[in-house]
Amino acid sequence: MNNTLTSLAMLLASACSGLAWAEPIQDDNRQLAVVVTDSWTDIQGEMTLFERDEDNQWQLVSEPSAVVIGRTGLAWGIGLHGHQQGQQKVEGDGKAPAGVFRLGDAFGYLDALITGLDYHPMDARDYCIDVNGSPYYNQLVNTKEVGEKAVEGSSEAMRRDIHSQDDLYKKGILVAHNPENISGAGSCIFMHLWRAADKPTAGCTAMAEADMDALLRWLDKDKQPLMVILPRMEYGLKQTSWRLPPLGPQE
Repeated sequence: MNNTLTSLAMLLASACSGLAWAEPIQDDNRQLAVVVTDSWTDIQGEMTLFERDEDNQWQLVSEPSAVVIGRTGLAWGIGLHGHQQGQQKVEGDGKAPAGVFRLGDAFGYLDALITGLDYHPMDARDYCIDVNGSPYYNQLVNTKEVGEKAVEGSSEAMRRDIHSQDDLYKKGILVAHNPENISGAGSCIFMHLWRAADKPTAGCTAMAEADMDALLRWLDKDKQPLMVILPRMEYGLKQTSWRLPPLGPQE
């Protein structure tokens, strides 16, 4: 595997390695993208951005913007938050993973993007593996390195403009869900562009291109950004123990 793909695979399999921290958000996490829905089954939600100030307090840096999530809503994923009681995400369930997750590198079709994240342009041979039992499950690979056979099945082509004739992955961000790559626990979770404001995803969080551009410009890898995605009521229940910022009067 070349250096770029090794870096990407490590982001999907790295350091949020299954330790069940009581507080999944640490002081060195300075940026937070918060996504909330009205229930566990809603496909639409809102994303609000927060950043810590010099006093270590969360400050609002954006008004809520519209997002869509998985076609069947949310279920608990594997991230920084430790195991939670309730429905757990599994491969193919159409649910976005709920919880707290590290945001990794940006990716896309373009040669470069304006972002404070590391960026990796994809080519026609790049895939994310969502085939249960594959040795590459939940990892980004390139067929030049692993061969065509390794991506047989339902693997996600990262250049959808070439393989599927759409721009969903024109600009995106890796979400470090299931970092130990447990087969069947859900794979290839991204933030990416949406089809439309009423069209859900297979389990990712999607948004308008203007909102993705703003998110990419704002994110800074040195501030160890995280994504929190929860139903609004669950967010309220976790707010104190997880040290989450208040969402305002809608909460």
